[in-house]
Formats: sequence, structure tokens, C-alpha cells
Amino acid sequence: MPWFIPLIVVALLSACSANGSGRPVLDNGIAPIPGSVTYGGQPHTKLSKAPVGSGFSHEFYNQNGNRVVERYVIQPDRSLKITSQEIVNLPENNR
Repeated sequence: MPWFIPLIVVALLSACSANGSGRPVLDNGIAPIPGSVTYGGQPHTKLSKAPVGSGFSHEFYNQNGNRVVERYVIQPDRSLKITSQEIVNLPENNR
């Protein structure tokens, strides 16, 4: 067997989208977490007045007490796409 085949297999496996949590991983690699607007699927109400391509931020605290800041963009089908997700670890004495 040629030496480069295992390298190709490793590269292909590393490109797979799986995060081990059972949650879907979006095309940009960001999975919704509890507290996300899109956790459990897209919201039932559509953002009908907001222009396509516009964005907004959503801030919440996760189960560990860390602040999470997510940024969403409205897609042409009126769904939401998470474009960034930042988890801010807070110092123990400030919780």
C-alpha cells in the first residue's frame, strides 16, 4: 500500500462534521448550544420585516455560568445562521 493513502484517509476523516454531542454542526462549524436562538431548530416565527443579510447579536449565560455572545444573519429563506459564537470565561469571584 502506498505511504500516502493513510494520510488521505486522515484528511478525509478530519473534514467530517461531527461534534460528538448529537447536535447538528452547521456549515461554518458552529453548533447551537442551550440558550442559542436556534437550539432545537429554527424559531417558529419568521423574521418577516428584517432585511435579508441583516444581523443581530444574542447574549446569554451557559450552564457553566459563562457569558455567550452569538451573532446571527438572516438568510434568504428567513432562517437564521450563526456566524460567530464567543464564550467568555468569567472569573470565579465575579459570578
